[in-house]
Amino acid sequence: MAVAPAESIASLINDLFYDILRRLDGPTLACAACTCTSFCSISKEEILWENVCSSMWPSTNREDVKILISFIGGFRKFYADCFPLIVIKEVGEYQWNRYHEYPDDWTEAEYYGDMNELESISPSDFVSIVDIKFKEKPICSKVLWGIPNANGYNGWFYNCPFRIDLLSCADRDDNNDGVFTLSVSDGLPPITSMEREKKDGKLWRELRDGLLLSWIIVNKKIKRSANLASWSPLDGQRHWPTDKDFVFRFGSVLSAKDVLPSQVVQCIFIMKFRVVHTEQEGFQTTLRSTELSMQLEDMEGAHVNGRKSLLILKKALSCRRSTNYSEVLESCLAYSKMQNKLKEEKIRNESRIDTICILSSIFAVMTFWYYVL
Repeated sequence: MAVAPAESIASLINDLFYDILRRLDGPTLACAACTCTSFCSISKEEILWENVCSSMWPSTNREDVKILISFIGGFRKFYADCFPLIVIKEVGEYQWNRYHEYPDDWTEAEYYGDMNELESISPSDFVSIVDIKFKEKPICSKVLWGIPNANGYNGWFYNCPFRIDLLSCADRDDNNDGVFTLSVSDGLPPITSMEREKKDGKLWRELRDGLLLSWIIVNKKIKRSANLASWSPLDGQRHWPTDKDFVFRFGSVLSAKDVLPSQVVQCIFIMKFRVVHTEQEGFQTTLRSTELSMQLEDMEGAHVNGRKSLLILKKALSCRRSTNYSEVLESCLAYSKMQNKLKEEKIRNESRIDTICILSSIFAVMTFWYYVL
């Protein structure tokens, strides 16, 4: 009986190992790579990580995105950068009155930041790769090259609030007017009427628990990327501003060290839906997207301008990350607590000022009448 050469057996084993690894998701594939040298060697194959990225982020199937990912280091590096979420634990103590000090006390260079560093950052260097899923099923994928309306260094973009409205500026080849819809065929529960929904909230709960958002920012110049969204909604509001509207907020806490006095900001993603059909109208329940936007807000809830936002986004690509989702939630919760503390402190200070003004007015009136009489 003939015996197969050792090389053939080794090749057969490697093919078997490859067939096993190509069926794994990202975290499992990364763990398997640590078990033995054979798995470690095979797991370095780019095609494996391309399949993983394609499954997690359908937008990476686009040819232009594949070229971009290859340019910045490959799919394996892309997954390692974008699967963990950004975590900022050092929110730190914050004094609200610091915001009122720096506009008068800072020099122009301090107020606008490091101009040399800013000049090295171009809005055209950034690429947004956005994927939305509902109950693990992809419902929308969009790619935005550059930052809209950011032409010219002295343009309004650098001094006005930073905001990206993806539905109005992304590629519109796949969806009319850039919008997308959700229906019963996508897993939505059928609702007979909005009055019934306001009572039981079934549609709201399904959306809150089923929506997933990934918003990846890539900087072509420094060849780095990061996922700034929180995957699941951090909070939301139903039946606002009308009974048919649902609002969801995703986000993350980003470092603003040496950029803003608060040292941290919140990157907020707003996703809005409107009910366009219910079962009562003779159609299956259907929702239409009305907004998908990104903006940065400081501790006081003020929008960060374009100039500082570029610096913050660049810093975000080097921030600490974690695959532990509870750490991400803790970071956002700590930020919210600090923000609420700031609001309460401002209210107390404003109340003291009002009290002093009232007492001063009373004293002035009493003094006036004392001398008159």
